[in-house]
Amino acid sequence: MPYFLLILVVIMFSGNIIIGKAINDLPPYTIAFLRLVVAFIVLLPIGLRSARQYKETFFTYKKPFLIMTLTGITFFNTFIYASLQFTTSTNVSVLETIIPVVTVILSAYILKEKIYKIQWLGVFVSLLGAMWVVMDGNIYQLAAIEWNIGDAIMIGAIATWAIYSIFVKQYMPLFPNYGALLVMSGLSVLVLLPVVILEWIILGVPVFDTGNIAGIFYLGVFPSFLAISMYNTAVDKVGASKSSIFLNLLPVFTMTGASVWLGEDVTLTQVGGAITVIAGVIVTTQGDRLSRRRI
Repeated sequence: MPYFLLILVVIMFSGNIIIGKAINDLPPYTIAFLRLVVAFIVLLPIGLRSARQYKETFFTYKKPFLIMTLTGITFFNTFIYASLQFTTSTNVSVLETIIPVVTVILSAYILKEKIYKIQWLGVFVSLLGAMWVVMDGNIYQLAAIEWNIGDAIMIGAIATWAIYSIFVKQYMPLFPNYGALLVMSGLSVLVLLPVVILEWIILGVPVFDTGNIAGIFYLGVFPSFLAISMYNTAVDKVGASKSSIFLNLLPVFTMTGASVWLGEDVTLTQVGGAITVIAGVIVTTQGDRLSRRRI
């Protein structure tokens, strides 16, 4: 069941990339802010009661809760949207594949999760497959990529999601799921509000058409609410390292979605990379069972 939830999470996150491209005429902080406003409104009737019941828990563990809020809810997607203003989606996709590796390393050293050698092999295989999909088989072109400030911003996204995954495993079970997401979304809205006001002062208040409104609604309901909720549940069940490795499926599902909805071509090389990613994910998630059997 947790692995099924993680597949749904990746599908929704891939929709986040596709929709984000479709509404990229809006400023990045405006997108990040409004998606959280939508998430907060949707969560309000669902999570308000539990948020009130656990208010003492929120204050008792305010430091780790604030860290989870700022890393996973406030700044992760904000970093992604900001980086896309300066760099290409290819660069972003390549850098996103590093997130599971960083998370696995932190899980091993901070959470003391047992990572078997065969699982490290699975991490490497899925990383290679994800890059293969992104680069369409031309891995050697990584050396030719022109890195810029947008790529430096993506380092912030990598760090924030890895830290978020670690803290979710440690502290999220203490809080009610929907109540916690409600408070996180509310705090994130307050943090981003002055930034958005400054963005509007500099760039002007954006004009919203029907497509932009529909896109923001999707971002607020699916990636910001349902996907985060499912991801938190999965991390609690199977751990941060196994959960994060599913993020390497992002290029696979994004490629599929772009082919279906945007009419983009998919090459046999990319299909081969997708199969490699899936194989790596399976080895990582099932490798502990195989290693224990050998023992």
